[in-house]
Amino acid sequence: MSRTSKLFSREWYELPFLLQLVALARMRAALRRHNLYDTRPAGGEPAPAPSRPRPGHRSYDGSGYDPRDADMGRAGTRFDRNAPLSLTVPDEQLLSPNPREVSNRLLTRGDLIPAPTLNLLAAAWIQFQNHDWFSHGDNHLADPVEVPIPEGDHWYERVMRVRRSRPDPTPHTSAGAAPTYENTVTHWWDGSQLYGSSERRCRSLRTGEDGLLALQDGRLPDETDSGQAGIDLTGFSDNYWVGLSLLHTLFAKEHNAICGRLREAYPSWDDERLFQTARLVNVAVMAKIHTVEWTPGILDNRAVRLGMHTNWAGLLGQGFRRRHGRVGRGEVLSGILGSPMNHHAAPYSMTEEFIASYRFHPLIRDDHPVRSHRDGSLITTEELLPIQGRHTRAAIDRHGMSDWLYSFGVTNPGALTLHNHPHALRDLVRVSGERIDVGTLDILRDRERGVPRYNDFRRVLRKPPVTGFDRMTADPRWARELAEVYDGDPERVDATVGLLAEPKPPGFALSDTAFRVFVLMASRRLKSDPFFTDLYTPEVYSPEGLDWIDRTGMTEVLLRHHPELAPALSGVPHAFAPWRTPA
Repeated sequence: MSRTSKLFSREWYELPFLLQLVALARMRAALRRHNLYDTRPAGGEPAPAPSRPRPGHRSYDGSGYDPRDADMGRAGTRFDRNAPLSLTVPDEQLLSPNPREVSNRLLTRGDLIPAPTLNLLAAAWIQFQNHDWFSHGDNHLADPVEVPIPEGDHWYERVMRVRRSRPDPTPHTSAGAAPTYENTVTHWWDGSQLYGSSERRCRSLRTGEDGLLALQDGRLPDETDSGQAGIDLTGFSDNYWVGLSLLHTLFAKEHNAICGRLREAYPSWDDERLFQTARLVNVAVMAKIHTVEWTPGILDNRAVRLGMHTNWAGLLGQGFRRRHGRVGRGEVLSGILGSPMNHHAAPYSMTEEFIASYRFHPLIRDDHPVRSHRDGSLITTEELLPIQGRHTRAAIDRHGMSDWLYSFGVTNPGALTLHNHPHALRDLVRVSGERIDVGTLDILRDRERGVPRYNDFRRVLRKPPVTGFDRMTADPRWARELAEVYDGDPERVDATVGLLAEPKPPGFALSDTAFRVFVLMASRRLKSDPFFTDLYTPEVYSPEGLDWIDRTGMTEVLLRHHPELAPALSGVPHAFAPWRTPA
């Protein structure tokens, strides 16, 4: 083999830096061509329709963003796929191997395996963002899946009854087509977790004056009218806990601060214009934080870091664009912001494989040390169950926002690996009353929704299958456990298990296989959205709004509303890295 052949047979992250950049660009281009599949009955792009004017602000339900396809990305439309539709039929071996046995033997935590380069705010952040992007809605009550309980397992019944995913209410037009599922929130990166996915929900969160969201003494109101007292009144509050409450409250405050700046600049603007413009700005701030802070934080690689900053502001950078405007229409020099909208191979939507790649429950801790933001002293340690669901607001009240934020900032989450699912999620009673093991649920959902098993998942993303368990994980004991659970057949390994077992590239908190899906979808969330492309202009956002986005990151948001945290954040590379503790 020639020296050049050997060079390009290596993994992308083993290449020299400049070749890593080339490899990542080629990877994204290939994924855009080959890994976007439309699940609508007719398939493909919609027929050309009369051009419609785009809205001057984000719609309440996500409709109207594409002038040829008003329903694209709307709440209540289907999830698409990153795998060919022929591979997305529900797994015939839904209970093989037993998903509870997989959870017991491969997922369940012994002692916490920490992620030392991150803080717990990083774990809360990704759940906060996921709630903006996707939800399958309330699970189907009829005909639950009955998972047998293995011998010696102490579950409270002899079977675990798991509600099936809510069926797609849209009928199929072709016999034998794989089932599809509906996203009950908007597909767009539009802050729907904060603002809701319908006009009715959104207006229930607002004061009706000066564009403001409702806050009471610096807190979101209690959601008492819907029978969920103890949970914040916000756009989307499923699986709520202290981590989500901190971020929902923080960005509601940020919205209101943006309203104040806009009202100062434009005193004649009415409530609706102030609200809608502030929402645009607030959402862009969240997207920027995720793109240039959170993602490089969990994927600590120089080429990835440059790639994410290029996605946002191009190689010329944010300062150049602010002073001189965009250079050309491409993404490389000036970034995606303000470039032409492009959906690539399929209409825009979230995908089931993207959701499967975000099964990040190991990030959650069972114990949560609460420390004083003033001197770092330990106040107490809270368990997970008493700080989630209807207990959330009481838990915030016990310690206050400042101590909770500081505690999240100095505490590591769990690592994304096998044997690290939280004990508290092994027997979780949801607000709905459903009692479940989340590890079992993670395995079952992928099989039910036709997510390919691990080796097929890799093949779909043009990675070679793993032929031996000793190559699936670097831990010999784990390799033996995998072989026992999956009867010696690597082809049977579930996607979630393989993604957690897989050795990670240097600096990565997640697997390279999952990273392939992120390479595609991270830029797609920006490139398909007119408010990050064609409509990212001073006329839509206002000059003051664009300036706010340029000057704001997660640290600025935290310090704007909690200046008392300044000593803890001093010198920290980004807000999702461990914060400083008092000397």
